[in-house]
Amino acid sequence: MSTQQETGSQSLVQVAAEAIRQRILAGEWADGGQLRQEALSRQLGMSRVPIREALRQLEAEGLVTINENRGAVVTQLSLPEIVELLRVRVLLECDVLLEAIPRQTSADIAEAEALLGQFEVALRNKDIGAWGILNAQFHLALYRAAGRGQTQAIIEQLHNRTDRYTRMQILLTGFSDRAHHEHSQLLALCKQKDAISAAAFLRQHILHAEEALEAWYRAHEVAPKPRRGRKPAAG
Repeated sequence: MSTQQETGSQSLVQVAAEAIRQRILAGEWADGGQLRQEALSRQLGMSRVPIREALRQLEAEGLVTINENRGAVVTQLSLPEIVELLRVRVLLECDVLLEAIPRQTSADIAEAEALLGQFEVALRNKDIGAWGILNAQFHLALYRAAGRGQTQAIIEQLHNRTDRYTRMQILLTGFSDRAHHEHSQLLALCKQKDAISAAAFLRQHILHAEEALEAWYRAHEVAPKPRRGRKPAAG
C-alpha cells in the first residue's frame, strides 16, 4: 500500500471514530447498545474496514467493548467503576490545575467563560446531548495552560468515559443549578490566580458529582425479588 493510500485509510478511520464517538457521547446509543458494522458502514458511507479499526480505537479509549459473542457494544460501567474513574479525575485534574493557573492568560479565561455560557444555555434548554461535552470542554480549557498534552489527553478520555454519567447525574439528580454555580465559582478562583483554593474546590466539585451519582444509584436499587416457595412463617 502506498503512503498516500495509508494516509487516506487512516483519515477514514479518524472520521469514523469521531462520528461514532460523538454519537455515543450524545447518548444516541444506550449503555450496552450494539454497534453493528454493517449499519455503521451504511450510515457513514464507507467500507467496514475503517469502521472496524475505528471501533478498535474507541475500545482503547474505553467507550466501546468488543467481545466474541455480541461484537462491539457501548461500554457499560458499574457504579464502582464510575467512582474509580472520578477518583482518577480528582488526582489528575487538581494537579494540572495547580500548574495551569499561574500560566493562564486572559484568552484562556475568556475561552472558559464562553464555554461556561454555552453550558448554561444548554442546561436552560435541556440540550442533554451537549451537557457532558461542554462540561469537558470547560474543564479542559482551564487546564490547557499547563502545557501537559499527554495528561490532557488522558483527562479528556476520562471525561469521555464518564460523559453519559455526567449527563445522567445532572438530569436525574436535579444538579443543573449546582453544577453551573460550582463552575462559576471555579472560574472565579482561576481569575483570582488562587491556585490552592481552586484545586481544593475542584476536588470537592468532582466528589460532589460522585456523591450525587452514588445517592441516586442507592435510591433506585432494585429490591431483591422474594423467593418462590413456602411463605415465611409469621413472626
